[in-house]
Amino acid sequence: MKQTLQPPDHRSMRVRSGAAHAAQPPDRAPRNRRPASPQWAAWAFLTPVTLYLALFYAYPLYRNLDLSLRNYTVRSFVQGDAPFTGLENYRKVFDDPTFAPALLHTVVFTGVCLAFQYAIGLALAVFFNQHFRLSATLRALFLVPWLLPLIVSASTWSWMFNSDSGIVNAALHAVGLDAVNWLTSPSWSLTSVIIANVWIGVPFNLVVLYSGLQSIPSGLYEAAALDGAGAWRRFWSITFPLLRPVSAITLLLGLVYTLKVFDIIWIMTKGGPADASTTFATWSYRLGFGNLLPAFGPGAAVGNLLVVAALAFGLVYMRAQRKQAYS
Repeated sequence: MKQTLQPPDHRSMRVRSGAAHAAQPPDRAPRNRRPASPQWAAWAFLTPVTLYLALFYAYPLYRNLDLSLRNYTVRSFVQGDAPFTGLENYRKVFDDPTFAPALLHTVVFTGVCLAFQYAIGLALAVFFNQHFRLSATLRALFLVPWLLPLIVSASTWSWMFNSDSGIVNAALHAVGLDAVNWLTSPSWSLTSVIIANVWIGVPFNLVVLYSGLQSIPSGLYEAAALDGAGAWRRFWSITFPLLRPVSAITLLLGLVYTLKVFDIIWIMTKGGPADASTTFATWSYRLGFGNLLPAFGPGAAVGNLLVVAALAFGLVYMRAQRKQAYS
């Protein structure tokens, strides 16, 4: 007998495959991964800043402190075997006859420059806050001294203050006044570098104080004008009090910058004549690099005195800001 071949039953195959599939253990659902902690993202953003501060601020400060506590010579500076002397370098600095004049010149230079830079910058900021025609153009022109390299500015002022061919003495001669030895006279050398530094620092004060004036509501001035307050009264009652936070940070930054001014003084007078314009910045450079036998230790000690002064004023500013926030 012939056996007939029947076609496969597809329905039974689907049933069997379904049953086999049902018999297999179900796959485990994928676990939800916890999102990355935001603390890691914060550390990732802080790492470049931390490395920059460590390499270019913390390490140089440490090296400068190490220089001031050891007796470094050119040989030991290269080989790194300078003996530890403690505070001996600081004692040498305090006993040096240049210390008292350099301290006085630093205080006078910093104080006079800060006063004139702030006063002139504030006056110009109030003037340009009137929003007259060409106000933006003139503000941009006032930024030129700030944008020029310091070596260019100092060289320009050196030429202007030249005793023989300077334009300043030429102007004095034109009005019948005697010429002044601006850069070679002990009585005028410090005044010369102060004038040059004030000219360079005014644009910074102008920009910062002008931005602070933009945050003062104009409605306050309108209300004061309706009450009959004049321009001078509006300035002392509205502008100056509301500019105090901006003025504080402007003066602090100007103080730190002025304390370390070196380029202008060195190019114009080199601290002379007879140390008449020597400040701590120029004295530190001259001790460390201006002699055939450099005194690295005392030079670093003078530099550390500048760092301590800037740090002290910074702490005073932070304390004042904290008191103002709590009051």
